[in-house]
Amino acid sequence: MERPPISILIVDDEESIVHPLSRVLEIEGYYVNSAADGRIAINMLQTLPFDMVLLDIMMPNVEGIEVLKFIKDQHFDTEVIMLTAVHEVKTAVECMKLGAYYYITKPYLADDLLALIERAYERKRLVVQNKALKRQIAHQALPSGMVGTNKSFLEMLDVALRAAPTDSTVLIQGASGSGKELVANFIHTNSLRKEQAFLAINCSSIPEPLLESELFGHERGAFTDAKTAKQGLVEIADRGTLFLDEIAEMPLSIQPKLLRFLQTGEFRRVGGNKNLKSDARIISATNRNLRQEAAERRFREDLLFRLNVITLQLPALRDRKEDIPLLVEHFLKSHAGTRPPKKIEKRALDLLRKYDWPGNVRELENVIERALVLSQDDIICLDDLALPLHPVSIHESSMNLAAAGVRAGTAVSLNDIQKAHVEGVLASVKWDKELAAKILGIRVNTLYEKIRRYGLKQPK
Repeated sequence: MERPPISILIVDDEESIVHPLSRVLEIEGYYVNSAADGRIAINMLQTLPFDMVLLDIMMPNVEGIEVLKFIKDQHFDTEVIMLTAVHEVKTAVECMKLGAYYYITKPYLADDLLALIERAYERKRLVVQNKALKRQIAHQALPSGMVGTNKSFLEMLDVALRAAPTDSTVLIQGASGSGKELVANFIHTNSLRKEQAFLAINCSSIPEPLLESELFGHERGAFTDAKTAKQGLVEIADRGTLFLDEIAEMPLSIQPKLLRFLQTGEFRRVGGNKNLKSDARIISATNRNLRQEAAERRFREDLLFRLNVITLQLPALRDRKEDIPLLVEHFLKSHAGTRPPKKIEKRALDLLRKYDWPGNVRELENVIERALVLSQDDIICLDDLALPLHPVSIHESSMNLAAAGVRAGTAVSLNDIQKAHVEGVLASVKWDKELAAKILGIRVNTLYEKIRRYGLKQPK
C-alpha cells in the first residue's frame, strides 16, 4: 500500500537554501513547508503536524537549539535533522542529546540528505509502531475490569503506560467507583518495581490518630496500645509502590510529614527520633478537586505540587458508555466461575447503556452480579436488572411537581402527584418508555395507559 506523503518543515533564514531545497523535496513527493526563523517555526508546529523538521541552528529571534527543545518536549515523534554551516563537535553532541536524529553540515549533497530523510522517517515509523505494540501488550495485561475503547480512557492509559517506568509521583482523579486503584495497579504492574510490593491505603477509612502510624509506623510505647514497634506502609513498600486513595481526606497534621518524605525519602516513626529512609513510589487518588481544596486551605498546595507530577483524569462511566457492552461481557465471564458465562438480551443491554451510572464501573459490576444471581436461565433479561431510581429522575419529578404547584402533604390529589411524577421520569429519560417503566416499577403497557389517561405528550 502506498504510504501517505511525508510532511517536512524547513526552518532556515537563508532563502537561497530554502527555495532550491523545497523544489528538490517536492519533486521527490514530499509535502514541504518553510519558516524563516525559530519563532515562526514554533507557531507553525503548534497548528500543523509535521513528520520531520530540517532545522538550521543559527537563526534570528529564536535559535535552532531552542526550537529543537520545543519539538522534543511537545512533539516527541517528530524527527529533526539539524542543518548548519558551522561544524562543531560540541554542538553536534548537544543536538543529539536533545533528541535530534542527525546533524549535517552545509553544503551537502541532495542525495545524501534524501537518504538521511528516509532513514529518519523509518525510525519515526518504528517508534510509532513500537508505541502501538506497547499499548496493545499493556491492554492484554490490564487488571480485572479495565476494558474499553473510549478515546479518553485509552489516552489516559497511554499516559499511565508512559509514566509507569519512571519514579514520578502520579495523581489519579476520578469519581468514586471509576477504577482509580485499578489504574494505580496498572502503573505498578508496568513499572520497574513490578517485582516489589504494591500496597494501598484509603486515607478516609482510618481515624486521624491511627493514620500516621499506619503510614510511618510507630516505636514501642509511642501511645497506650503500642506494646511493640511496628513498621508503617512507607517502610514496607520500600522499592515498591504505595497507593494513597482518597488523599484529599488526609488530615492537615499529617500532610507535612508526607511532603517531607516525598522531598527527601526520609520519615520518622511515631514516637521515634531516628530518620529512616524508603524508596517507595507514591501514587495517590482523589474524587475531589485538589486545587479547589488547596485554595480553600483544606489541602497543602506544596504537597499538591509534589503529588501531581503526572495527573491522570479517569473518565466516569457515563462519559464512556460505548464501553458498557465490553464491561458487561467481562463481568459475565469473571463471575461465571467454572460454568459457561451467561448472555444478556439486547433490551437489557440497551437499558444499561441509557442509565447514567452515578456509582460508575463498581455499580455496573454490582448490578451484573445481582442479575446473575436472580436470573433463572442462561439469558439475563430486562426483569433481572435492578436499577435504582435515578437521581436525575427524582430531580426532574420534583421540578415538575413544583411547577404544577404540587407539594407532598398538601391538599392535592394522589392522581395529580402521580401525573407529575410520571411526566418527570419520562422527561429525565427523554421519553424512553421501556426505561421509564423500569424506573417507575411498572409494565410498559401500564405506562402507555397512564400516558393516555393523563394526556401526556412528548415534546417535539
